[in-house]
Amino acid sequence: MLGIVPAASYDSKVFDQTPVGAGPWKIAQYTPNQQIIAVPNEHYYGGVAKIKKVTLVSMEADAAIAAAKSGQLDVVMVDPNFAGEKIDGMNLQAFETMDIRNISLPVLPERKVKNKEGKEVTAGNNVTSDLAVRKALNLGVSRQKIIDNAFNGIGKPAVCFTKNLIWAAPEAVADGKKEEAKALLEQAGWTDQDGDGVREKGDLKCTFKVVATETARFQLATAAAEEAKELGIAIEVVNGTWDDVDKESLTQGVVWGWGQYSPTVLTSLLDSKAFLSSAFSNVVGLTNGTVDGFIAAALSATTQEQAIENWKKVQETANAQVPYLYLVNIEHCYFVSDKLDISKDTQIPHPHGHGSPVICNMVDWTLK
Repeated sequence: MLGIVPAASYDSKVFDQTPVGAGPWKIAQYTPNQQIIAVPNEHYYGGVAKIKKVTLVSMEADAAIAAAKSGQLDVVMVDPNFAGEKIDGMNLQAFETMDIRNISLPVLPERKVKNKEGKEVTAGNNVTSDLAVRKALNLGVSRQKIIDNAFNGIGKPAVCFTKNLIWAAPEAVADGKKEEAKALLEQAGWTDQDGDGVREKGDLKCTFKVVATETARFQLATAAAEEAKELGIAIEVVNGTWDDVDKESLTQGVVWGWGQYSPTVLTSLLDSKAFLSSAFSNVVGLTNGTVDGFIAAALSATTQEQAIENWKKVQETANAQVPYLYLVNIEHCYFVSDKLDISKDTQIPHPHGHGSPVICNMVDWTLK
């Protein structure tokens, strides 16, 4: 992390590639989109790192695995679908995270609305707007089976935004209850009238799309769709781009990755005012005055205890409406050289992939 620097002496051409900070490492070389070479900061107050040089390399997953197999890399982050790989001289380590994968479920019936530019757009979904459908998915799918099929069993079932932070509001949600989920759908009028395995309510088929932007998310959505199929809900999984997400997120499901240390992210996901305010904010269209009130109370709280209490109420109230189908708290997987100790005991739970990664404790790493 880099601190604030005096504006008068700031030179972006210099500072952006050779930044000065107060941490345990100095940037010796920075090649944009290729690599960063870091060396210990001999003035660091916490002691000088034992490793004399670390090179961080930007690579695609397949190239990184190949480089690791040829002995060129000591630490490689991989998706769980690579966990079955065997690399001589390396071992697979999985780390605790608050990195959650969920599927957004639009809560509004389909309608025309105006975005912040005043342009008319379509929002909502006539299937997922039925609370019975959302509750049936939450109750009926087996998260562990989904994790086993999509991620080689790596990860933990998730039923809420996070459970390992002080503002978490974990719930005891029994899943895999397919008969109970089917009963919910029946009571709401969703029946398989034509015997094709997909429920209907009148002329409306119980089907919707889910957009996934990468292989791991596509695998997760596919595994979830198999579970939903047993309930009579048909999910069409689409392998799309972020442009596709931008087009579809207000009307269809999307596989999202979230996991931040700060609870303020809940504002963009759940506050009524966030709907249509910017891309990817409250895409489900949740409009709940009670949730909004708890968010306002949390943001204006004068003590941490008051803020935490209200952030928990935000989640408890919103989760009752099932705007997101939480599926898995993923574990970040790394192949690590047998000659390197990356001090697993001093790692902190990793946030979503764009946050502080495995190098957060690099000052503690040692060569064996």
